[in-house]
Amino acid sequence: MKNIFIEGLQGMGKSTLLQAISQKAPEYHVCREGDYSPFELAWCTWMTEKEYRKSLQKFQSLRKEISMHTFREGEHYIVTYTKILTDAAGFHQYFGEYEIYNGRKPLRELEEIILSRYRKYTGTGCLTECAFMQNIMEELILFQQLDDDEILSFYERLYDAAACRDSFLLLYLYSGNIAENLEIIRRERSDAQGNQLWHDLMMSYLASSPYGRKHGYTGPEHLVQHLRHRQQLELRVINEILKGRAAVLPAKQWEPGEVFRLIKTK
Repeated sequence: MKNIFIEGLQGMGKSTLLQAISQKAPEYHVCREGDYSPFELAWCTWMTEKEYRKSLQKFQSLRKEISMHTFREGEHYIVTYTKILTDAAGFHQYFGEYEIYNGRKPLRELEEIILSRYRKYTGTGCLTECAFMQNIMEELILFQQLDDDEILSFYERLYDAAACRDSFLLLYLYSGNIAENLEIIRRERSDAQGNQLWHDLMMSYLASSPYGRKHGYTGPEHLVQHLRHRQQLELRVINEILKGRAAVLPAKQWEPGEVFRLIKTK
C-alpha cells in the first residue's frame, strides 16, 4: 500500500478527492486536518508534559475529553483540540497557542519537529490532506519568510528524511485559473446572510502575517498573487524533488479511473 498525500491550493477539491479514495479503498487510514496524523500537526498541539499538565489543571471540567483526544509522542503531547466541542471560555484559543505554525516556533525547532516525525513513520496505508505542502508551505513563506531556494532546500531535506519514501505518492490538484477558483470558494463558503467568512479569514491571515505586512498585502489581488507564487513553488517541489512520486491532476476534473491506476502503479 501507498502513503497518499493530497495537495493543492485552497478550493481545489482536496477533501473531495480524499473522500472518493477512502470510499473506493476503505483499507486506507484517513487523516484529515485536525486528526491525529503521523505526519501533520495542523490544528493540534505540540506540548511538553509541564504544558499539558497545566492545561488539564486550567480546564479541569474537560479533563476526560482532553485525555481522550491526547496522543503522546516521546516527551510531547499532541491534543487534537479542535475535535473537542465546548463553549468553555478561551479553550480553543488557549490550545491554539501550542500549535507549531503561525510563527510560534523558530525555524530550526520547527524543521526538527517536522523532519523527526517523517523520519519515524515507517508504515503504509495513510491517506492525508495538506500534510506535506499546504500548511508547511504557508508557514515557510508567510511566517518564516524563506526565499524560494531556501524552501526548495527544506523540501529536499524533508523528502530525504522520510522513512516512507518507497511508498510515497503525492496527488496534486492544479488549476491555472486561481482567481476564478477563489471566487467560487468565496460564494460557497459564505453564511446564510452572505457574509464571506472564509475569504475574510484568508485575507486577515495573509495581511497580518510578517510576509503580508512586509509586502503590503491587503486586497484580493494580493491573495491571488500569493497563491500563484505558492503553486509555482509546489510544482517545483514536484518536478525537481518528488519527480515520479507525484502526479498532477486537473482540479475537480480528474478521472476516477486514472486516480486509482496511479495508486496501484506509481
